[in-house]
Amino acid sequence: MLLQLDIHNIAIIDRVSIELGKGLNILTGETGAGKSIIIDSINAILGERVSKDLIRTGKDKARIEAVFQVDNSKLSDIFEEFGIEAEEDGTLIISREFTTQGRNTCRINGKIATVSMVKRIGERIIDVHGQHDNQSLLRTDSHIGLLDAFAGERIQVLKQKYQEILSRYNKTKSRLRELTGDIYDIERKIDILKYQVDEIKKARLKTGEEEELNKQRLIYSNAEKIIAALSNAYELLCGGNNLRGSASDAINEALSEINGITRFDEKYVGIAGKIEDITYRLEDVIEDIRKERDLIEFDPNMQEQIEERLDLIYKLKRKYGSSVEEVLEFCEKAEKELEEVFRSEELAEELKKELAKLNEELYALAAQMNQERQKAAKVLEDMIGNELADLEMKNAKFKVNIEFDDKADDNGERKYTGNGLDIVEFLISTNVGEPLKPLSKIASGGEMSRIMLAIKNILANVDSIPTLIFDEIDIGISGRASQKVGEKLSSISKNHQVICVTHLAQIACMADNHYLIEKISDKSSTRTVVKKLSHEESKYEIARIISGSDMSDITIKHAEEMLENARRIKGR
Repeated sequence: MLLQLDIHNIAIIDRVSIELGKGLNILTGETGAGKSIIIDSINAILGERVSKDLIRTGKDKARIEAVFQVDNSKLSDIFEEFGIEAEEDGTLIISREFTTQGRNTCRINGKIATVSMVKRIGERIIDVHGQHDNQSLLRTDSHIGLLDAFAGERIQVLKQKYQEILSRYNKTKSRLRELTGDIYDIERKIDILKYQVDEIKKARLKTGEEEELNKQRLIYSNAEKIIAALSNAYELLCGGNNLRGSASDAINEALSEINGITRFDEKYVGIAGKIEDITYRLEDVIEDIRKERDLIEFDPNMQEQIEERLDLIYKLKRKYGSSVEEVLEFCEKAEKELEEVFRSEELAEELKKELAKLNEELYALAAQMNQERQKAAKVLEDMIGNELADLEMKNAKFKVNIEFDDKADDNGERKYTGNGLDIVEFLISTNVGEPLKPLSKIASGGEMSRIMLAIKNILANVDSIPTLIFDEIDIGISGRASQKVGEKLSSISKNHQVICVTHLAQIACMADNHYLIEKISDKSSTRTVVKKLSHEESKYEIARIISGSDMSDITIKHAEEMLENARRIKGR
């Protein structure tokens, strides 16, 4: 719902702020007061093209801002696509500024946006009917959705089942296409997979092998240093030389000295025992050093083999994974894929059978949906025909054209869409003898608005667009027809916010919110002002519409009667 519209420096409007309400919002005023400027401003907010000529004389830029109350769930896909942060309370603010230099800046909830982004959102929240083209009903692709919504639950159940099967059908078809691709591609894929599997298997990789090889490489690359260190340690501990004895000799000599005094005090026995323990432990250490020294051999060939093995592992990791484990996993997957490719003919036959089965199910459901749509179309045609007759378009004929497109292409495939095989389009003939034409071919703005009004009145409960604008809907009608137009606008406004520009008292009196658009001039400038009218003020504005500037007690009384009658009609 459009809550507020702020307009700055557009044509004769310098600054106007309009707070709109629920239900039927009526805009009236004398010709040239600026009603069309307000509609043009709304269209600008919806992403329509704007000209710098609209900028108020003497100003270098113009700005329009609109505040909406929206259902975030209905716009979540667009918000996500555009990266727009939705407000928790459903507030949506769209602004547009353009300058005499040609700059054009749009914002959605404060985020810089393109005109096309604004247009995408605008199509979801407002329909403008009349002299402008932002009309969802003129888009043929929307007709099937409206017909299905009108048709009710039965077709929705069929469509849900159909779409589930369509998803499986498309996945199966895609898989089959992969398996039955170009023979050259298949052979090339086999060659690549075989090479990859053979290369990895030939390497005979083992989990943990790389870590062990790195340890061996470290030892071999430092073998001379390790042998030298072990030999020196061995000599120091037990070898000795002419200049000094070994550590083992020194400890044994120390033990002998202490043993010589153990008879003097018991505590020397304890010391001797500890030295003896050191002697045994030292012998173990000396033996370990000797074994390690004797085991290590500096073998350049072995070192070269280790380097070559690690280099092979590095190359395989660079191709197939960051670790030996990942390389082995890659090999396993490649083997499975290779087996699947070898079985492609067998799998392709299985998929073809599955595809044929799904095709039969899809076709049956598409045919059922077509039948349901045909039934709903007849009801909708009759109901809209009656609406058009009420609107003094008794010769108009409305038709829901449904084409069941079950033709197959050269590959024998049908053009299944998310809605089945039906192509739906609303057609209209406004005069006897004229052929049915698409809605977009209707030339008269007033005629178009009344046709839209008739359709909207029937589809009001199923159309999700919250705000409808009818501009110049009263062109070419009067009397009873204008009364019916007012009643239908009021009926639609029970489920939608409706904004209507009118010159007819019969429509104006049905307003839930009545706004007067006035042009005020002084010696230096002319500007437009907008005022929300009270019930009493609305009465005098309706009297003005009836009689022009020559208001009398009779016209005021007539206006009172019209308002009272409108109140009774709306209360029904």
